[in-house]
Amino acid sequence: MLIGIDFDNTIVSYDTLFHKVATEQGAVPESTLPTKLAVRDHLRAIDKEDVWTEMQGYVYGARMDEAEAYPGVIEFFRWARACRIPVCIVSHKTLHPFIGPQYDLHQAARDWIATHLVDDQGVLVAPDRVFFELTKEAKWSRIVTAGCDWFIDDLPEILLAEAFPGHVGRILFDPETHHATAGGLTCFRAWDDIRRHFEGQCSSMR
Repeated sequence: MLIGIDFDNTIVSYDTLFHKVATEQGAVPESTLPTKLAVRDHLRAIDKEDVWTEMQGYVYGARMDEAEAYPGVIEFFRWARACRIPVCIVSHKTLHPFIGPQYDLHQAARDWIATHLVDDQGVLVAPDRVFFELTKEAKWSRIVTAGCDWFIDDLPEILLAEAFPGHVGRILFDPETHHATAGGLTCFRAWDDIRRHFEGQCSSMR
């Protein structure tokens, strides 16, 4: 069994960082809820979509190292390693921001993985198991070529797309329950619950 996992907003939480950057820049009131979506919605409501777009490039590039892993993610990877269950990361993102300084967003993400997805035994995801693709189509293709049996993502449109490989199990990570009716997908709000799900899968295979 090989488990594939999306990166942005699945492994990495940007809520605190986006709020921090947005208040630093004076783009939102400090009273704005400390979530990425609250920052985005405020900027869109005041017709500052370009500010939001440039802020994303800045966060995913220059400030990426300050982003946090979701609670339970590190423990999930440690569990997978202890059980000798291979994992890979498959994500799609542009190489450079659409607006503003041209940070290498793929390298920034790889640097984050090398710094944050580690423990005293070493890396939790091998570099050759990390794939950043430029398009959704390339992401779906990579899920197949990487040999994923399961895939975890925060976007229903990725998991429910016709192009998504039908033989791969689908899990929606939805910590804020934004997608309560996501086409019958198996949904979890917390990584501890995802780990328990796979513990059950492994027990049934013995």
